[in-house]
Amino acid sequence: MKKRIAIIGSGPSAFLLAAFLDTEKFSVTIYEKNKTAGRKFLVAGKGGFNLTHSEPIDQLIKRYTPNDFLNKVLLDFTNIDFRDWLDKIKVPTYIGSSKRVYPKEGIKPIELLNSILNHLKEKGINIKYEHTFSNWDNNDNPIINNKTIQTDYTVFALGGGSWKVTGSDGNWLDNFSKNGIKTKPFQASNCGYQIAWNPIFIEKNEGSPLKNITISCNNRIQKGEAVITKFGLEGNSIYGLGPQIRDQLLTDSKATVFIDFKPSLTAEKIHSKITLSNHKNTTEILKKELKLSPPIIELLKTSTSKAAYLNAESLSKKIKKFPLQIVNTASVDEAISTVGGIDLKAVSVNFELKKMSNQFCIGEMLDWDAPTGGYLLQACASIGVHLAKHLNEID
Repeated sequence: MKKRIAIIGSGPSAFLLAAFLDTEKFSVTIYEKNKTAGRKFLVAGKGGFNLTHSEPIDQLIKRYTPNDFLNKVLLDFTNIDFRDWLDKIKVPTYIGSSKRVYPKEGIKPIELLNSILNHLKEKGINIKYEHTFSNWDNNDNPIINNKTIQTDYTVFALGGGSWKVTGSDGNWLDNFSKNGIKTKPFQASNCGYQIAWNPIFIEKNEGSPLKNITISCNNRIQKGEAVITKFGLEGNSIYGLGPQIRDQLLTDSKATVFIDFKPSLTAEKIHSKITLSNHKNTTEILKKELKLSPPIIELLKTSTSKAAYLNAESLSKKIKKFPLQIVNTASVDEAISTVGGIDLKAVSVNFELKKMSNQFCIGEMLDWDAPTGGYLLQACASIGVHLAKHLNEID
């Protein structure tokens, strides 16, 4: 007789888990509280559908925090393995100029989701919609729609705390805490960071991009670009510094990041270009010789004394290491993803809850972090596959 597996939630981790489970051995049912599956998956696809990142796996695994928690699962199901699997379910992919991996041009997020759901249907996976988990009974069976579901294994894939409109509201957190499972409050990740801009500067430059820059915090450097917003700063060059920024905010109620506006040049080379220029006006030198954009020049002018702005040495140093003070993060619901959730010490290496046998937690509901660019989805996929392989090996 087949053993029963209940998967609660229908995001990427749940999909990959179900796809790799041995259905000769298990009867698998996915329980989803919404009327449809993968709502957050679809919303994420509207902003550019990064499925994974193409960088070598030894580099890719360094993008995660904590940096050793996901090593084994990422090596067991790599970015190459993920692309191969997508190709098998008739979703070809390509590598973009940013080295991110996307579905082949013309394939919409809903089409990808349907390909996955069709694959699960062909495997005999049952999905029940409008089924909400509320608690466990005395035998640790899940209670769904106020009824006990008899299972041999329960897998929770309940997501994080961002994007409530998709149903990913994190409301499950208190329930797990009350049942003695160690949790951490949700915090915003891959989000905007609040900066008290000079009013003159922000009035002129709200919405402007800062391109081809690097931003550093606590010796971590992130390359890319950022967008100036009324609230502060957002974009891939600052998203990847989330753990470092949050640590400083927690300790000091503020954080300092440093922008290198010209990563391709040393401070000495910048100084040389400024002093040897035929242009007499400093602003013209920055524009013509260093090709700095108007927002960068404006930021330098409004945050630097006139004497420092006109001094080649101090200006060169400022261009290479421009300090910005961050005072807060955007709200959890405005964030692309969250950290917090199930404390990693509460689960085994196979994601089983230490306090409740045969109960597993996977995906974003666990307390790990990753930048945007396909890393989040890759890790969720790898976690799902890892658990499937573990369960398949159980006698």
